[in-house]
Amino acid sequence: MKTSPTGSVQAALWNGRAGRAWVEGQAMLDRMFAPFEAMLVDAAAAVAAQAVLDVGCGTGATTHAIARRLGPSAHCTGVDISQPMVAAARLRAGPGARTDFLCGDAQTQAFAPARFDLLVSRFGVMFFDDPVAAFMNLRRAARPGAELRLIAWRSAEQNPFMTTAERAAAPLLPALPPRQPDAPGQFAFAERDRVEAILRGSGWGGIAIEPIDVGCSLPEADLVRYFTGLGPLGLVLEDADEATRTRLVDTVRQAFDPFVRGDEVRYDAACWWITARSVE
Repeated sequence: MKTSPTGSVQAALWNGRAGRAWVEGQAMLDRMFAPFEAMLVDAAAAVAAQAVLDVGCGTGATTHAIARRLGPSAHCTGVDISQPMVAAARLRAGPGARTDFLCGDAQTQAFAPARFDLLVSRFGVMFFDDPVAAFMNLRRAARPGAELRLIAWRSAEQNPFMTTAERAAAPLLPALPPRQPDAPGQFAFAERDRVEAILRGSGWGGIAIEPIDVGCSLPEADLVRYFTGLGPLGLVLEDADEATRTRLVDTVRQAFDPFVRGDEVRYDAACWWITARSVE
């Protein structure tokens, strides 16, 4: 669900292990993030969008869902830097699907000017090396008055579920790289003022950034697969020896106990609901 210049660290990441992990976990992640998909689908319907761009579309769940809701008169385009995820998104298209997918960097992609009347993203815009340049490029792709609807994570501190694995693993993996504030990544849009400055600096108007707390869940049976395949821990576990891996999995799984309710894992996702409008 990501975008960043080709050849960058992010491009290597999402065309390597991280991209493969998201494809392998597609069904699990789509279920977990279904509430956010529904928000964006409803937003598209509310503005009666006819040409939609899904930025950092990943494996295409939101793109396809919006296309189904809007019907045959609308067309939805997804863009993502990850070749494995774009390939998966294309495979999900049913007969007559009004969708297409671009494998490219939304920061520099040569979109047709003034093409889209709605731009959306579900956790796909926090990975730009130069977010102001990226949103300027997206604004050029937007028609005058086009709407922007984004969902991004708030801070790591407000999202303890998302950092449980790395915090629990840190004593056993001293080389686990720490997250860098404001660097491209999951929590790059944590600061409201920074997000507003990025949008204003790239020419968007009518900006509103509202906190939302959304309940998410996944089956307890998928929990180990979730934290061993995704995030910072998932990136290093492939290289761990069997003894270290077993110890890490046991330790980290116990750390998730506060989120387990019977056969289900539940947590609140602390996010921003970001809206803006393309201005002349």
